[in-house]
Amino acid sequence: MADLPQRNDISTIAKPYLIFLGDVSDPLDAKTGLGIRQWRPQWCAAQYRLPGCEVDLGLPELAPAAAAAAGAKSLVIGIAPDGGRLPPHWRGVVLDALDAGLDIVAGLHSRLNADAEFAERARLRGRRLVDVRNPPQDFSPGSGAKRSGKRLLTVGTDCAVGKKYTVLALEQALHARGIAADYRATGQTGVLIAERGVAIDAVISDFVSGAAEWLSPANDAAHWDLVEGQGSLFHPSYAAVTLGLIHGSQPDAMVLCHEAGRATIGNFPDYPIPAWKDAIATYEAAARLTNRAARVVGISINTASLPEAEARAVIAATASETGLPCIDPLRFGCDAIADVLERL
Repeated sequence: MADLPQRNDISTIAKPYLIFLGDVSDPLDAKTGLGIRQWRPQWCAAQYRLPGCEVDLGLPELAPAAAAAAGAKSLVIGIAPDGGRLPPHWRGVVLDALDAGLDIVAGLHSRLNADAEFAERARLRGRRLVDVRNPPQDFSPGSGAKRSGKRLLTVGTDCAVGKKYTVLALEQALHARGIAADYRATGQTGVLIAERGVAIDAVISDFVSGAAEWLSPANDAAHWDLVEGQGSLFHPSYAAVTLGLIHGSQPDAMVLCHEAGRATIGNFPDYPIPAWKDAIATYEAAARLTNRAARVVGISINTASLPEAEARAVIAATASETGLPCIDPLRFGCDAIADVLERL
C-alpha cells in the first residue's frame, strides 16, 4: 500500500478499546462503534452505555475504571452526535476515563485537544487525546491529472446506506482472489478501522478533490484503490463533499449503494430517493469530468430489514431492472461485483 502518513498517528492508538455508546437509541448514531465491532472485533474489549441507550454491541458492559482494570487502553467515543459535538452530560465519562488511565479517541467535529478541561486532565494523567477528524496533512486543490492504477468509489442514493461496508467487503473479496486492493478510508469510522486515511468532511471544501487525489495515489496498473464514498449527490446537505470526492478519486468503477425500503432522503421527506436510471446517469455524468471512462459497475443494497426470501427477490429485481450485478455484501457476498472488477 502506498504510504499515507498521518499527522496524528492513528496506528499508535492503544488497544483494546472500551466503546462508549452514550444514551443513543438509533443505531445510525452509533455507526462508529458498530463499524469497529463489525470489522475489528479483536480490538474491542467492552462497551459502556448510559441509561436509555438502546444500541448493544454484544460486548461486556464495563465502566471506565473496571474496563481499565480488565486491560482496556482507550475509550473510543463510538457515536456521532448531532452536530459532531459531545453532549454536555457525556463530559463526565471522558473525565472519568482519563482518571482511570484510558486514552480518549473521538471522531467529533469538535476537537478533544481544543477542550481546555480535557486537555488539562489528559496532561495531568499522562494520557493521550486522539482526534480522528484531524486531517493528516495540508492539502492543495485537485490537479485533475491522470494517475496509474485502478480506482473504485462507492456512491449512494442517500447517506448511511452501506458505502463503507461495501468497500471493506470488496477488499476482502479481492484479496481472496489474489488481487491487489486497498481500502481507502474517508470517514472517522473508516480511518479507525484502516488506521489511515482522511475524514474528508474535515477538509476545506476547495481542497476536497486534492485530498481524494492524495488518498488514492498513483499505483501499479493492476492495483485497485477502493475508496469509501461519503454523502450523496441527492442529499441537500451533503452533496458537496460527494462531488469533490468523485472528482478527486477519478473512479474507473462506481458501486451505487442503497438501503432497501428507504423512500426519501434521510430526514427530508420532500426529497424522494431517485430512480435507479437517474442515479446511475447522475453519478456517471459527474465522474466523467475527471475520468471519461467512469461508469457504475454494480449495485449494493443493504437488505438487513428484509427476510431472506424478500431480500433475494429485491436483489434479483434490481439486477434485472438495471442490467448490473446486484449484491448485499454482508448477507450474500460480493462475488458478482468482484467478477466485474477482475475483468477490468
